[in-house]
Amino acid sequence: MTNDPITLAPARTDDLAAFKRELQEAFAVAVIAQFGSLPGGGPIPSDDGLDASIAAPGAVALRVLRGGRPVGGAVVRIDAATQRSALDLFFVSPAEHGRGLGHAAWRAIERMYPETRIWETHTPYFEKRNIHFYVNKCGFKIVEFFGPQHPDPHGPGPDDLPGGNEGFRFEKVM
Repeated sequence: MTNDPITLAPARTDDLAAFKRELQEAFAVAVIAQFGSLPGGGPIPSDDGLDASIAAPGAVALRVLRGGRPVGGAVVRIDAATQRSALDLFFVSPAEHGRGLGHAAWRAIERMYPETRIWETHTPYFEKRNIHFYVNKCGFKIVEFFGPQHPDPHGPGPDDLPGGNEGFRFEKVM
């Protein structure tokens, strides 16, 4: 492992197709490991859902780079007026897992947006690795649990994710 620093750069228009494919491949690893296959055989998130996240007001698609080489990415939504921002999508290439790159990338995102006072993100219930990462590594707190009795009003539909669409909402106060 080299000691190249993690940097962030806006995803280029000519790189968005690769960015989206890599994100979907990274998300698929956990779903397949837990459930054996992707629901409906399609990518997670769907192409339409991913396009909507990237095009949302205030959204910025970021490449996570190490030594100038893409190793992951993020889609953040920045709201300078309220100083509440969201980490909508975040991934590190599965080949790069376990090297501290996710934590370094998250710290770089925090430094890039110092005006943000509260960060929010979500993860599915079955994604224990993500829960550990956000709570124990990045300092988020679980503030809401979504399930059949309390569905996420902004989340996936009932058939979009395996595991009953149960998940957590996290916040980090800076």
